[in-house]
Amino acid sequence: KSHSCSDCGKRFTSSGIKIHPRIQTGDKSFSCTQCGVSFTQSTSLISHQRIHTGEKPYSCGQCGKSFLKSRDLTVHQRIHTGEKPYSCTQCGKSFVQSGQLKLHQRTHTGEKPYSCGQCEKSFGQSGHLTVHQRTHIGEKSYSCTQCGKSFVQSCQLKLHQRTHTGEKPYSCCQCGKSFAESGNLTRHQQVHTGEKPFHCSDCGKRFSTSQNLKMHQKTHTGEKAYSCYQCVKRYFDKRSLIKHQKIHEGVVS
Repeated sequence: KSHSCSDCGKRFTSSGIKIHPRIQTGDKSFSCTQCGVSFTQSTSLISHQRIHTGEKPYSCGQCGKSFLKSRDLTVHQRIHTGEKPYSCTQCGKSFVQSGQLKLHQRTHTGEKPYSCGQCEKSFGQSGHLTVHQRTHIGEKSYSCTQCGKSFVQSCQLKLHQRTHTGEKPYSCCQCGKSFAESGNLTRHQQVHTGEKPFHCSDCGKRFSTSQNLKMHQKTHTGEKAYSCYQCVKRYFDKRSLIKHQKIHEGVVS
């Protein structure tokens, strides 16, 4: 049997109608004795207390991983089943969680609700804003234990550590050449496919990488960004500058 709220008209089950007035009034009668956080429902308090006790009563039957909440187990089990119930109406891409779909939809709408207070740059995800803000304060939280070099993001540290370990997890299926970064593998594979996705809008010439296109475009603009500090001669690209500087090194020697 359902019951209606006399204030807002919404309908609830017998248990729901008892909880609903507390949500409206902000009444949080159930408090945690360890940290003082309060809740509207006793079930929410019980779930919260597991953070302190470490209890994880909901276990996955396939891999044994345990969770604090039953809904977290439900989401986890989709990894095993492959179920992705949340689909984007614009492109059809599907997701395990509704939150993932919401983040994805911002790629279509262009919505960037998280703004930097220092430079007003905006981001679609709060985590991306947090990482960006470190560029202003100079914070580099992730340090290499071997050489001490620090990084803004954990993924940057992970890539750097491969320079020490020599790990190259991305391999070309055609020639077997391996790379430390997936982007380098993608660029390498264009050697085999002949793909040149970047084209010059001025002359139509095509290039395999955006960097090569950018370098080429300087031949149209006349921009020579690399200067020799000894003779002030200028070049389109850094490689040409380095080659030129060897002339001076030869003179000195």
